[in-house]
Amino acid sequence: MSQSVITLYDIHSTIPQPWAPNIWRIRFILNYKRLPYRTVWIELSEIEATLRMIGAQPTSYRSDGRPVYTLPVIIDPLRSMSAPVVLSNPNTIADYLETAYPARPVFPEGSRALQALFVHYIQDVFVKPLLPILVPLTHQRLPERTQAHFSRGAAPTPPPTAMVGPQREQAWNAVREQFDFLAGILDKNTSDGNGAVAMGRDVSYADFALCSVLIWVEKVSPHDCWARIREWNGGRWARLYTRCREFMDVF
Repeated sequence: MSQSVITLYDIHSTIPQPWAPNIWRIRFILNYKRLPYRTVWIELSEIEATLRMIGAQPTSYRSDGRPVYTLPVIIDPLRSMSAPVVLSNPNTIADYLETAYPARPVFPEGSRALQALFVHYIQDVFVKPLLPILVPLTHQRLPERTQAHFSRGAAPTPPPTAMVGPQREQAWNAVREQFDFLAGILDKNTSDGNGAVAMGRDVSYADFALCSVLIWVEKVSPHDCWARIREWNGGRWARLYTRCREFMDVF
């Protein structure tokens, strides 16, 4: 393992570019702050074993007390003379990177609380109507080895079923409601000319959280889901995607 750069753990899939939104939130920060890092790709079936091995903390616990290990996780070898810093949970990692590397802040002074609320809305409310549409499409892009792991495990998980017909259009109506609501909120920003970013002028963690969802849509379903969403609300979401594009490098 390199001793000079941050390591970011990401999910291996058949998609040429990474897609997982929670992990993209951290990759955005690393790129925006111009921090050197490398990506280590893990099969979904190997996440728990890998994270236990490197000493990462679980991100949550099941009702029976068993730990749940999820990505993103970073290892930062630069911040300690005795041992590297190993962190899980995207919000914890974001706070750490902002504190440890304050140059080029993603939380402008006085904005952290409001941005935390915005990000909470994105991950707990805004994205929910998209899940029934995107999860089956994402499952199809996982390597066969990973799909087989879920279907033959101790508690076999059937593959998620893609919605069709009226059920799918109903789901899209719920998605459109969330995008319309958020567009109405962002319309209150005018200082950047189109209100595309949450803070009104400069990109911030809130924009990275939202654009991470757009990347998930674009990578998993570029010609269907993204082709639909990018035209909504006067092309606002395509503008935000373009605004964040310079921070989309993958190392």
